[in-house]
Amino acid sequence: MLRTGFQDVKPKAVTVSTATLVRVEAGEGRHLPLVLQPGVAGVNLVDWTRTNAQMIEALLAEHGALLFRGFYFSGIAQFEECARALVPDLLEYGERSSPRTRLSAGVYSSTDHPPDQPIVLHNEQSYTLNWPMKLWFFCAQPAETGGCTPIADSRKIYQRLDGDIVERFSRKQVLYVRNYGAGLGLPWQEVFQTDDRLEVARQCRRAGIEFEWKSGGRLQTRQVRPAVRKHPRTGKMIWFNHAYFFHPSSLPQSAREAMLAVVDEDEVPFNTFYGDRSPFEPDVLDEIRRAYEDETVTFPWRQHDLLLIDNMLVSHGRQAFSGRRKIVVAMGQAFDASQSTH
Repeated sequence: MLRTGFQDVKPKAVTVSTATLVRVEAGEGRHLPLVLQPGVAGVNLVDWTRTNAQMIEALLAEHGALLFRGFYFSGIAQFEECARALVPDLLEYGERSSPRTRLSAGVYSSTDHPPDQPIVLHNEQSYTLNWPMKLWFFCAQPAETGGCTPIADSRKIYQRLDGDIVERFSRKQVLYVRNYGAGLGLPWQEVFQTDDRLEVARQCRRAGIEFEWKSGGRLQTRQVRPAVRKHPRTGKMIWFNHAYFFHPSSLPQSAREAMLAVVDEDEVPFNTFYGDRSPFEPDVLDEIRRAYEDETVTFPWRQHDLLLIDNMLVSHGRQAFSGRRKIVVAMGQAFDASQSTH
C-alpha cells in the first residue's frame, strides 16, 4: 500500500545538531526520510555539511535518506557546492540507461522522460559493476501537480519478499539484455559516450559485458549481476537490482503495446531474465512489484528541498506530473563491485 501521509505527519524532534544550527526531525513511526531543517535563520548548508560530515554519514547509514528542507540556495551552482562539501569528486553518468542533460561536471537533470509516464522505483545503476553510493536530488522547481520522487527502503524490500524468491534470485542472479538502435531506447553512442566500436568493445570487456553487433549498426549487450548485496557499511542484506525495472512488465500496458508494435520481443530496449536465461515467473514479478509498492514513501517537493540518499539502502522513482518541473541530480562516491566480495 502506497504511503503518502508524509505531509500530514507532525515532526517529532530527535536531536539537535551542533550549536542548534540544524534541527534533525522524524515523523511519528516513520524513519524515512529523516528531515533536517535550519534551527536559526541564515544557516549556510555548505559550511554546515563540511563541519558535520561524520554526523551526516551516520544518519544516512541509519535512515538511508535525508531531506534538507527550508535552507536557502542561490541556485544549482550552490547545490553542486553542497554536494561536493560531502563528496568532493562527483561522478559522471556512465553506462547510461536513461536520457539526461549534463548541466555541469557531475550535475545532471533528472531523467528526461515524458511527464505523463511514471518511473518505477530502482537503485541507480544496480545493473553495473560500478555505481554511486550517494545520490543528491535538488528541487529547483516543483511540478504543478504530481512529480514526487517516491523512495523505498531496500532492506525492508529484501525482508518483505518471500524467502524462496530471495534464495532463487541469490542463486541464479539476473541477466540484463539491452538492445541499442531501432529508434527505441538510447543509442549505443550515448550509452558508452563514444562513436568508436573498438572503445565500446574495450568498455564491455572491462565491465564483464557480452556484446554482439547486429545489422544496421545495432548492438546487443548481456550481463549477469547479483540480485542481492550486502551493504559495505551496515552489513545489512538488501534487494539491489533492476530485475523488475528493466522488465517489460514494469511498463504501462499502452507503452508495452506501442513498443511491441515497433520491435519484436527479443529486440526490446531492455529485458531481464534469471542468470540461466530462464524467464521470471509472472507471480514472482507481481510479488516484487507489491513489495516496492508496500514500502514506498512519498512526499511533495518544495522549492529548494535537497534529498540525499544512500543509493544501496534506498531506491527511488518518479511520479507522473504536469506543469514545469526541474529536479537536478548529482552522484558521488563510486563503489567498485569488481573489487569487493559483497
